[in-house]
Amino acid sequence: MSIEARPDTDLAALHTTLQAAIRAELPGARQLRRRVHADPRVAGDELATLRLVLAQLAGPVEPVATTGALVRIGRPGPAVGVRAELDALPIAEETGVAWASTNGAMHACGHDVHLAALVALTRAVSQVDGAPPMVAVFQPREETYPSGARDIVESGALERETVSAVVGAHIQPVLADGQIACTPGAVNAAADEFTVRMRGRAGHAAYPHLNRDAVLALAQCVVSLQQLVSRDTDPMVPSVLTVGAISAGEAANATPGTATARGIIRSMSESHRLTLHERLHEVAAGVAQVHGCTATVEITSGEPVLHNDPGLAAAAAETLGTAGYRIVDSLRSCGADDFAYYAARFPSLMLFVGVGDGQGPALHHPAFLPDDSAVDRVAEAMLAGYIAAAGSAGARAAGY
Repeated sequence: MSIEARPDTDLAALHTTLQAAIRAELPGARQLRRRVHADPRVAGDELATLRLVLAQLAGPVEPVATTGALVRIGRPGPAVGVRAELDALPIAEETGVAWASTNGAMHACGHDVHLAALVALTRAVSQVDGAPPMVAVFQPREETYPSGARDIVESGALERETVSAVVGAHIQPVLADGQIACTPGAVNAAADEFTVRMRGRAGHAAYPHLNRDAVLALAQCVVSLQQLVSRDTDPMVPSVLTVGAISAGEAANATPGTATARGIIRSMSESHRLTLHERLHEVAAGVAQVHGCTATVEITSGEPVLHNDPGLAAAAAETLGTAGYRIVDSLRSCGADDFAYYAARFPSLMLFVGVGDGQGPALHHPAFLPDDSAVDRVAEAMLAGYIAAAGSAGARAAGY
């Protein structure tokens, strides 16, 4: 499903009005960002963060996904959903700032910035009479399975709130300050974790002919799996297969009976995703047979491919360009984001907001710390997405 976004003078005026309202909210939003950053909560433990955020807002609240909430602003009718993530990562912070976390968790992916920006936008929209209805989506469990986005989508809560499109924004240090990516089509990969368990026959290392070496079989399997991307998928469509963990045995002079590898498959194509799943099973079974072993493969399906609606991307890019931002329309990444679950159900747009020059610490690094001004730029990006969705053909037909 695709939205055809069109320019509208009333929406241009609304954008100007909301820009001014957001600017008035930014000092408080920056302080909120620091409060959230100083007390991060990992996935499943976000209630304290949620309460802190909701204390800044007024409006009907619908609990979702156990530790998340929806906040509706405006009259009944089709609404624009805008998402921010509540959870932090289990990373010990190394930034050294006075408001650094000391509890062993850290907002190393910028969720503190996203939350503060969404609060600023929500407060601004609530102050403007006649603004299109909006649903602020405060989502838990973006960083882990089971996905908070998937749970929210499957609950039907967004349909109950008559959400017609969903917008998100994520800081991105590979983009310079002042750059915002509004890329149409596939922008993030599907991501699925897998486990391969190789079973052989344990025994003494001095008598290899009596054993069935699960370690050797697994090692050959890991090497063979690296050829799946280079030989089973179109080289013009990005895919990545990574084995990130291997475990087997405890003694140097014994052949263990089992060996295990864990990894992840990423692909920008749903058809390639399915092909890689099938070939993973086939390669593991074939290598195991050659070595006299057996193999089992478990695949945990994660996020689907994240597709940006082309109409929303074009409309948001026009709005942001007018506001003075440098627009990037080709940023794609084999990283994954569970925002993809919203995009699979609704016309959606994920924008990437530059916060650096690609030289400093990356996302998920213990020293990653964007400047407070990132709150301003993320709020501006969310606003542009909100205006784009409000100006869609379907939204205009609904009367806003």
